[in-house]
Amino acid sequence: MNILVLGSGGREHTFAWKIAKSSHCENLFVAPGNSGTKSIATNLDISVTDFEAIKEAVLENNIDLVVVGPEDPLVQGVHDFFLEDQDLKNVAVIGPQKAAAELEGSKEFAKEFMMRHKIPTAAYQSFTKDNVEEGYKFLESLNAPYVLKADGLAAGKGVLILNDLEEAKTELKNMLVDAKFGDASTKVVIEEFLDGIELSCFVLTDGKDYKILPTAKDYKRIGEGDTGLNTGGMGAVSPVPFVTADFLSIIENQIVKPTVDGLQKDNLPYVGFIFIGLIKVGDYPKVIEYNVRMGDPETEVVLPRLKTDLVAIFKAMASGTLADIKIEIDERAATTIMLVSGGYPEAYEKGKEITGLEKVEDSIVFHAGANDTDGKVVTSGGRVMAVTSYGDTYQEAIKKSYQNIEKLHFDKMYYRKDIGFDL
Repeated sequence: MNILVLGSGGREHTFAWKIAKSSHCENLFVAPGNSGTKSIATNLDISVTDFEAIKEAVLENNIDLVVVGPEDPLVQGVHDFFLEDQDLKNVAVIGPQKAAAELEGSKEFAKEFMMRHKIPTAAYQSFTKDNVEEGYKFLESLNAPYVLKADGLAAGKGVLILNDLEEAKTELKNMLVDAKFGDASTKVVIEEFLDGIELSCFVLTDGKDYKILPTAKDYKRIGEGDTGLNTGGMGAVSPVPFVTADFLSIIENQIVKPTVDGLQKDNLPYVGFIFIGLIKVGDYPKVIEYNVRMGDPETEVVLPRLKTDLVAIFKAMASGTLADIKIEIDERAATTIMLVSGGYPEAYEKGKEITGLEKVEDSIVFHAGANDTDGKVVTSGGRVMAVTSYGDTYQEAIKKSYQNIEKLHFDKMYYRKDIGFDL
């Protein structure tokens, strides 16, 4: 098969790394890709939302399968674009259609879906600038901390957790009236705060059957001890040590099954990944959010633990035969640590040369915000690289990643030194 992966981050490099190992993969393309994908695939300089350019590339390279990495093209309807085009309708696409992608595209849509299908989640209400005063009143009815979520896509930065009521009111106004997150915050969901420990559950579905991938836990805050601003993710661990067989059974019965059943009941066609962001409150899980694709950096710890041929899984998903596939998982733990540009998640500089890659041993380096320029690998984004390692325990895997990070360097390189601290 000729396969195209859409995206340019660490998640897409991990997909490409896994797909390249498959006996089903003949030619592999990544659009737009990065310096990591360049060494194992053909990078195509195409935006993930330029559907006409994607069509051209698919026809020119006889692509059989398209794997959609990020959320933007899914929310904008890339799968529907393929289905509605005579030349493309037989090309398999991994990623839900537009109607189902609203699970990530709109926080309110996701909340209503959960309420309708009795999936445990935090109490909430949503507001626009027209009823911002009611929003203030709802905040007053809650106990601190206060959770404000931009309804639309805000690149992982649209969630604020605030301890002060007046600050929460000010930020609600900033989001709704002053468009702090642009169009993403024309509507804001205010939620009750859930106190517990977070984890991620990844589900594959062909629309009727599902398979659960290994759990993972990522670390969103820039600072050690989970302090400071939210980021796209500073590291991840898989499996999650506190997820027992009993707890996983609760997740499956109370959350995964009702979610997949709900998609069918609501006639939301779904072939792809469902990322379920969970929080363990006491002994029970509640859903924080849905994403309609794999998480990043969780992909960098979940896919390395997958022993089954990924392309065989994708073929089964596309043909509606996922139930027939047996998923095998590596028993070892995997951890990843993110190296980021100094200043991230706020302003940072690009174009810094990355050295030491050839010295890394016994870890896998997944490139994220990095590109190849004149034969040098240089930084091109906030989150630059993910250093993933295996170990018999997550502590052993983390240690290995940190040992290899010491061999890598770029100007103002920053990483958290406490990934896994809370486990």
